[in-house]
Amino acid sequence: MPDIFSIGIRRQISAPVSALMLLATGLMLVGCSGGDFGRTRDSFRNDDMHRWLGVEATGSVGLKASQFQLTDGERRLRDQAYPVIEPPHSRPAWKVVFGEYQTIASPWRQKVVFDRTAYGRQLIDEPHRSDASRYAQLIDDVRDDITRFEPFYTTAARVLELDRKRNASLPHVSQLSPRERADAVARMDENTLIVQWVQQCQERRISSYRWALERLVVQGPDNMAAEADRLINELAALAANPPVVTTPVTGVSISSKG
Repeated sequence: MPDIFSIGIRRQISAPVSALMLLATGLMLVGCSGGDFGRTRDSFRNDDMHRWLGVEATGSVGLKASQFQLTDGERRLRDQAYPVIEPPHSRPAWKVVFGEYQTIASPWRQKVVFDRTAYGRQLIDEPHRSDASRYAQLIDDVRDDITRFEPFYTTAARVLELDRKRNASLPHVSQLSPRERADAVARMDENTLIVQWVQQCQERRISSYRWALERLVVQGPDNMAAEADRLINELAALAANPPVVTTPVTGVSISSKG
């Protein structure tokens, strides 16, 4: 005959253990939504995951987005634009662990306010083992932007050149419907606005990096500041002379300075 006392103890133990197992399982499932180093896992990715950039850009200036499918170049343009548009080092540790991905309002939105101090304040306030690690984070972020520069503008140049050819061909297309023409023009506007969005974000990142470096030098001077300053100046020189020149869409232009 089973020992009633033993059964009672097992029941008392099994209840909290079951609860802990459910909690652990839930955390594991949530954790699986995020990839390594904050990247979204491949299972959550799709080819057009950054299509919203064009929709947001045109919508923010009162234009309709194109219904055309993205070309390979247009898709690559959006994929390469997002890491620059996303504020640098903008996710706290818990978001990095769970790999949060979110859309971002374009700078043409009236309520979008750029805070050049946000990056530096977060860099300084977050726990670090030493001041050197803060400088290292800043240097890595600036170097990443420099690395992204050429691939993005190579893609942008190709996309905008094809858009010029597209625009030139419109008068010669037989039986071109108003809807087709509108979608073609909308897609060209989208591509141009995305390039301008990236250019504005590059200027704002440079402003944020300079503010952060100045505060780091005041609070924790280190010889690493010279390397950070050199890289920021290199990025600023690149941004000041972009290889792609665009004109404002429908006369809409905003300052990119922070």
